[in-house]
Amino acid sequence: MSNGNVRPFVHFNAKHDAEILHKAMKGIGTDEDAILMVLSARSNDQRQQIKAAYKKAYGKDLVSALKSELGGLFENLIVALMTPPVLYDATLLHKAVKGAGTDDQVLIEILASRTGDQIKDISKVYKKEFGGKLEKDISSDTGGSYGRLLVILLQVESGPPGKIMIMRDLYAAGEGKFGTDEEKFITILGNRSSEHLQKVFDAYKKISGSDIEDSIKGEITGNLEDLLLAVVKCVRNVPGFFAESLYKSMRRAGTDDDTLMRIMVTRSEVDMLDIRANFKKMYGQSLYTTIQEDTAGDYQKALLYLCGGKD
Repeated sequence: MSNGNVRPFVHFNAKHDAEILHKAMKGIGTDEDAILMVLSARSNDQRQQIKAAYKKAYGKDLVSALKSELGGLFENLIVALMTPPVLYDATLLHKAVKGAGTDDQVLIEILASRTGDQIKDISKVYKKEFGGKLEKDISSDTGGSYGRLLVILLQVESGPPGKIMIMRDLYAAGEGKFGTDEEKFITILGNRSSEHLQKVFDAYKKISGSDIEDSIKGEITGNLEDLLLAVVKCVRNVPGFFAESLYKSMRRAGTDDDTLMRIMVTRSEVDMLDIRANFKKMYGQSLYTTIQEDTAGDYQKALLYLCGGKD
Protein backbone atom coordinates (compact mmCIF):
# COMPACT_ATOMS: atom_id res chain seq x y z
CA MET A 1 0.00 0.00 0.00
CA SER A 2 1.51 3.29 -1.09
CA ASN A 3 1.47 6.20 1.28
CA GLY A 4 2.77 8.64 -1.25
CA ASN A 5 1.39 12.06 -1.99
CA VAL A 6 1.65 11.72 -5.78
CA ARG A 7 -0.95 9.22 -7.01
CA PRO A 8 -2.05 8.22 -10.50
CA PHE A 9 -4.16 11.05 -11.95
CA VAL A 10 -7.75 9.85 -12.22
CA HIS A 11 -8.89 11.39 -15.53
CA PHE A 12 -5.62 10.64 -17.22
CA ASN A 13 -5.20 11.22 -20.95
CA ALA A 14 -1.61 10.91 -22.15
CA LYS A 15 -2.30 12.49 -25.53
CA HIS A 16 -4.00 15.48 -23.96
CA ASP A 17 -1.10 15.96 -21.49
CA ALA A 18 1.43 15.72 -24.33
CA GLU A 19 -0.49 18.47 -26.10
CA ILE A 20 -0.41 20.73 -23.02
CA LEU A 21 3.36 20.23 -22.75
CA HIS A 22 3.83 20.88 -26.46
CA LYS A 23 1.89 24.16 -26.19
CA ALA A 24 3.83 25.11 -23.07
CA MET A 25 7.12 24.83 -24.99
CA LYS A 26 6.00 26.23 -28.36
CA GLY A 27 7.05 29.64 -29.57
CA ILE A 28 8.84 32.27 -27.54
CA GLY A 29 9.11 31.70 -23.81
CA THR A 30 8.09 28.62 -21.84
CA ASP A 31 5.04 28.12 -19.66
CA GLU A 32 6.82 26.56 -16.67
CA ASP A 33 3.63 26.51 -14.61
CA ALA A 34 1.84 24.31 -17.13
CA ILE A 35 4.81 21.94 -17.21
CA LEU A 36 5.12 21.56 -13.47
CA MET A 37 1.36 21.27 -12.93
CA VAL A 38 1.08 18.39 -15.37
CA LEU A 39 4.22 16.48 -14.44
CA SER A 40 4.10 16.75 -10.67
CA ALA A 41 0.44 15.68 -10.59
CA ARG A 42 1.01 12.46 -12.57
CA SER A 43 2.50 9.19 -11.39
CA ASN A 44 5.82 8.11 -12.87
CA ASP A 45 4.07 5.44 -14.86
CA GLN A 46 1.76 8.07 -16.36
CA ARG A 47 4.73 10.31 -17.17
CA GLN A 48 6.20 7.44 -19.22
CA GLN A 49 2.92 7.22 -21.16
CA ILE A 50 2.98 10.99 -21.79
CA LYS A 51 6.53 10.61 -23.07
CA ALA A 52 5.40 7.94 -25.55
CA ALA A 53 2.37 10.00 -26.65
CA TYR A 54 4.58 13.07 -27.15
CA LYS A 55 7.01 11.12 -29.31
CA LYS A 56 4.15 9.74 -31.39
CA ALA A 57 2.49 13.12 -31.89
CA TYR A 58 5.56 15.33 -32.39
CA GLY A 59 8.34 12.92 -33.37
CA LYS A 60 10.57 14.28 -30.59
CA ASP A 61 11.86 12.99 -27.29
CA LEU A 62 9.99 14.75 -24.49
CA VAL A 63 12.94 14.78 -22.08
CA SER A 64 15.26 16.39 -24.66
CA ALA A 65 12.56 18.96 -25.44
CA LEU A 66 12.15 19.80 -21.75
CA LYS A 67 15.92 20.05 -21.29
CA SER A 68 16.23 22.53 -24.12
CA GLU A 69 13.49 24.75 -22.66
CA LEU A 70 14.29 24.62 -18.95
CA GLY A 71 17.37 25.35 -16.88
CA GLY A 72 18.94 25.09 -13.44
CA LEU A 73 17.45 23.20 -10.51
CA PHE A 74 13.99 23.17 -12.04
CA GLU A 75 15.31 21.37 -15.11
CA ASN A 76 17.13 18.81 -12.95
CA LEU A 77 13.98 18.16 -10.96
CA ILE A 78 11.77 17.74 -14.04
CA VAL A 79 14.28 15.38 -15.67
CA ALA A 80 14.39 13.35 -12.43
CA LEU A 81 10.59 13.13 -12.40
CA MET A 82 10.64 11.87 -15.99
CA THR A 83 13.04 9.01 -15.16
CA PRO A 84 11.57 5.59 -14.24
CA PRO A 85 12.28 4.98 -10.50
CA VAL A 86 14.56 1.96 -10.85
CA LEU A 87 16.57 3.63 -13.61
CA TYR A 88 16.79 6.79 -11.48
CA ASP A 89 18.27 4.81 -8.56
CA ALA A 90 20.63 2.93 -10.86
CA THR A 91 21.79 6.21 -12.43
CA LEU A 92 22.33 7.80 -9.01
CA LEU A 93 24.46 4.82 -7.95
CA HIS A 94 26.41 4.90 -11.20
CA LYS A 95 27.18 8.60 -10.73
CA ALA A 96 28.08 7.93 -7.11
CA VAL A 97 30.81 5.43 -8.00
CA LYS A 98 31.86 6.63 -11.43
CA GLY A 99 32.26 10.34 -10.77
CA ALA A 100 35.34 11.98 -9.33
CA GLY A 101 35.55 10.52 -5.83
CA THR A 102 32.71 8.51 -4.34
CA ASP A 103 29.36 9.97 -3.30
CA ASP A 104 29.00 7.94 -0.12
CA GLN A 105 25.84 9.70 0.98
CA VAL A 106 24.00 8.41 -2.10
CA LEU A 107 25.36 4.86 -1.75
CA ILE A 108 24.36 4.77 1.92
CA GLU A 109 20.89 6.26 1.40
CA ILE A 110 19.88 3.93 -1.42
CA LEU A 111 21.36 0.69 -0.13
CA ALA A 112 20.08 1.20 3.42
CA SER A 113 16.53 2.23 2.50
CA ARG A 114 15.46 0.20 -0.54
CA THR A 115 13.69 -3.15 -0.22
CA GLY A 116 15.29 -6.41 -1.29
CA ASP A 117 13.16 -6.53 -4.45
CA GLN A 118 14.07 -2.97 -5.35
CA ILE A 119 17.77 -3.74 -4.93
CA LYS A 120 17.40 -6.73 -7.27
CA ASP A 121 15.72 -4.59 -9.93
CA ILE A 122 18.29 -1.82 -9.54
CA SER A 123 21.15 -4.28 -10.06
CA LYS A 124 19.50 -5.64 -13.23
CA VAL A 125 18.86 -2.19 -14.72
CA TYR A 126 22.36 -1.07 -13.73
CA LYS A 127 23.92 -3.90 -15.72
CA LYS A 128 21.67 -3.28 -18.71
CA GLU A 129 22.24 0.47 -18.72
CA PHE A 130 25.91 0.74 -17.77
CA GLY A 131 27.32 -2.63 -18.81
CA GLY A 132 29.07 -3.25 -15.48
CA LYS A 133 28.07 -5.11 -12.34
CA LEU A 134 26.87 -2.84 -9.56
CA GLU A 135 28.47 -5.02 -6.90
CA LYS A 136 31.84 -4.96 -8.63
CA ASP A 137 31.71 -1.21 -9.23
CA ILE A 138 30.84 -0.51 -5.61
CA SER A 139 33.46 -2.84 -4.15
CA SER A 140 36.20 -1.44 -6.38
CA ASP A 141 35.25 2.09 -5.33
CA THR A 142 34.95 1.55 -1.57
CA GLY A 143 37.11 -0.28 0.92
CA GLY A 144 37.32 -2.02 4.26
CA SER A 145 34.38 -2.98 6.41
CA TYR A 146 32.33 -0.18 4.86
CA GLY A 147 32.72 -1.61 1.37
CA ARG A 148 31.94 -5.10 2.64
CA LEU A 149 28.70 -4.05 4.28
CA LEU A 150 27.59 -2.26 1.10
CA VAL A 151 28.18 -5.46 -0.84
CA ILE A 152 26.31 -7.51 1.76
CA LEU A 153 23.35 -5.13 1.43
CA LEU A 154 23.38 -5.80 -2.31
CA GLN A 155 23.10 -9.55 -1.75
CA VAL A 156 19.43 -9.74 -1.00
CA GLU A 157 19.20 -13.45 -0.50
CA SER A 158 20.73 -13.63 2.99
CA GLY A 159 18.22 -15.16 5.38
CA PRO A 160 18.09 -14.60 9.16
CA PRO A 161 20.61 -16.78 11.03
CA GLY A 162 19.93 -18.08 14.58
CA LYS A 163 18.57 -15.31 16.81
CA ILE A 164 20.09 -16.27 20.14
CA MET A 165 23.56 -16.53 18.70
CA ILE A 166 23.16 -13.08 17.19
CA MET A 167 22.26 -11.47 20.50
CA ARG A 168 25.41 -12.86 22.06
CA ASP A 169 27.52 -11.81 19.09
CA LEU A 170 26.13 -8.29 19.09
CA TYR A 171 26.70 -7.98 22.80
CA ALA A 172 30.32 -9.11 22.46
CA ALA A 173 30.74 -6.77 19.54
CA GLY A 174 29.25 -3.89 21.50
CA GLU A 175 31.47 -4.22 24.51
CA GLY A 176 34.15 -1.92 23.19
CA LYS A 177 35.44 -4.67 20.94
CA PHE A 178 34.36 -3.12 17.67
CA GLY A 179 37.92 -2.92 16.42
CA THR A 180 38.18 -6.68 16.35
CA ASP A 181 34.52 -7.41 15.94
CA GLU A 182 33.36 -5.08 13.17
CA GLU A 183 32.88 -8.25 11.13
CA LYS A 184 30.11 -9.66 13.30
CA PHE A 185 28.31 -6.37 13.39
CA ILE A 186 28.38 -6.16 9.65
CA THR A 187 27.12 -9.70 9.13
CA ILE A 188 24.23 -9.10 11.50
CA LEU A 189 23.11 -5.77 10.08
CA GLY A 190 23.61 -6.99 6.54
CA ASN A 191 20.76 -9.44 7.11
CA ARG A 192 17.79 -7.66 5.62
CA SER A 193 14.81 -8.93 7.61
CA SER A 194 13.52 -5.87 9.45
CA GLU A 195 11.25 -7.58 11.96
CA HIS A 196 14.09 -9.86 12.85
CA LEU A 197 16.55 -7.00 13.33
CA GLN A 198 14.04 -5.04 15.39
CA LYS A 199 13.99 -7.96 17.87
CA VAL A 200 17.75 -8.07 17.83
CA PHE A 201 17.93 -4.35 18.74
CA ASP A 202 15.49 -4.82 21.62
CA ALA A 203 17.49 -7.74 22.95
CA TYR A 204 20.70 -5.76 22.53
CA LYS A 205 19.29 -3.02 24.72
CA LYS A 206 18.19 -5.53 27.38
CA ILE A 207 21.58 -7.22 27.51
CA SER A 208 23.85 -4.20 27.20
CA GLY A 209 21.65 -1.47 28.68
CA SER A 210 22.21 0.87 25.75
CA ASP A 211 20.71 1.54 22.36
CA ILE A 212 22.55 0.04 19.46
CA GLU A 213 22.82 3.50 17.86
CA ASP A 214 24.80 4.76 20.86
CA SER A 215 27.16 1.82 20.70
CA ILE A 216 27.76 2.46 17.00
CA LYS A 217 28.38 6.17 17.60
CA GLY A 218 30.72 5.42 20.48
CA GLU A 219 32.78 2.80 18.68
CA ILE A 220 32.83 3.49 14.95
CA THR A 221 33.66 6.50 12.80
CA GLY A 222 33.50 7.65 9.20
CA ASN A 223 31.53 6.05 6.38
CA LEU A 224 31.03 2.81 8.25
CA GLU A 225 29.41 4.66 11.15
CA ASP A 226 27.10 6.52 8.74
CA LEU A 227 26.15 3.31 6.95
CA LEU A 228 25.50 1.30 10.13
CA LEU A 229 23.37 4.12 11.57
CA ALA A 230 21.42 4.41 8.32
CA VAL A 231 20.72 0.67 8.31
CA VAL A 232 19.54 0.78 11.93
CA LYS A 233 17.37 3.87 11.32
CA CYS A 234 15.79 2.26 8.25
CA VAL A 235 15.04 -0.91 10.20
CA ARG A 236 13.34 1.17 12.87
CA ASN A 237 11.53 3.70 10.67
CA VAL A 238 12.25 4.44 6.99
CA PRO A 239 10.13 7.64 6.80
CA GLY A 240 11.89 8.89 9.95
CA PHE A 241 15.25 8.30 8.27
CA PHE A 242 14.16 10.40 5.27
CA ALA A 243 12.62 13.12 7.43
CA GLU A 244 15.97 13.54 9.17
CA SER A 245 17.89 13.61 5.87
CA LEU A 246 15.50 16.24 4.49
CA TYR A 247 15.86 18.37 7.59
CA LYS A 248 19.65 18.22 7.36
CA SER A 249 19.56 19.05 3.65
CA MET A 250 17.81 22.35 4.39
CA ARG A 251 18.71 23.45 7.87
CA ARG A 252 22.31 24.28 7.10
CA ALA A 253 24.14 27.17 5.55
CA GLY A 254 23.20 26.60 1.92
CA THR A 255 20.69 23.99 0.82
CA ASP A 256 21.87 20.56 -0.27
CA ASP A 257 19.62 20.54 -3.33
CA ASP A 258 20.85 17.18 -4.61
CA THR A 259 19.62 15.46 -1.46
CA LEU A 260 16.41 17.48 -1.21
CA MET A 261 15.50 16.75 -4.83
CA ARG A 262 16.50 13.08 -4.68
CA ILE A 263 14.34 12.35 -1.64
CA MET A 264 11.33 14.37 -2.83
CA VAL A 265 11.40 12.58 -6.18
CA THR A 266 12.07 9.03 -4.95
CA ARG A 267 9.60 9.10 -2.05
CA SER A 268 6.76 11.14 -3.61
CA GLU A 269 4.84 7.98 -4.57
CA VAL A 270 6.08 5.78 -1.72
CA ASP A 271 5.82 7.27 1.77
CA MET A 272 5.76 11.07 1.51
CA LEU A 273 2.73 11.31 3.84
CA ASP A 274 4.60 9.34 6.52
CA ILE A 275 7.74 11.42 5.98
CA ARG A 276 5.68 14.58 6.49
CA ALA A 277 4.16 13.22 9.71
CA ASN A 278 7.59 12.20 11.02
CA PHE A 279 9.09 15.56 10.05
CA LYS A 280 6.41 17.47 11.94
CA LYS A 281 6.78 15.25 15.00
CA MET A 282 10.60 15.42 15.01
CA TYR A 283 11.07 19.12 14.24
CA GLY A 284 7.83 20.82 15.25
CA GLN A 285 7.32 22.40 11.83
CA SER A 286 5.92 21.16 8.57
CA LEU A 287 8.07 19.90 5.71
CA TYR A 288 6.04 22.17 3.42
CA THR A 289 6.95 25.38 5.26
CA THR A 290 10.58 24.31 5.56
CA ILE A 291 10.81 23.79 1.78
CA GLN A 292 9.05 27.13 1.27
CA GLU A 293 11.59 28.96 3.41
CA ASP A 294 14.54 27.24 1.79
CA THR A 295 13.86 27.26 -1.95
CA ALA A 296 12.50 29.59 -4.63
CA GLY A 297 10.88 29.86 -8.05
CA ASP A 298 9.44 27.07 -10.19
CA TYR A 299 11.77 24.63 -8.47
CA GLN A 300 10.08 25.48 -5.17
CA LYS A 301 6.59 25.19 -6.65
CA ALA A 302 7.32 21.73 -8.05
CA LEU A 303 8.82 20.53 -4.74
CA LEU A 304 5.73 21.77 -2.88
CA TYR A 305 3.48 19.87 -5.30
CA LEU A 306 5.48 16.70 -4.55
CA CYS A 307 5.21 17.41 -0.84
CA GLY A 308 1.46 18.02 -0.88
CA GLY A 309 -0.25 19.58 2.16
CA LYS A 310 0.95 21.96 4.84
CA ASP A 311 0.29 19.74 7.93
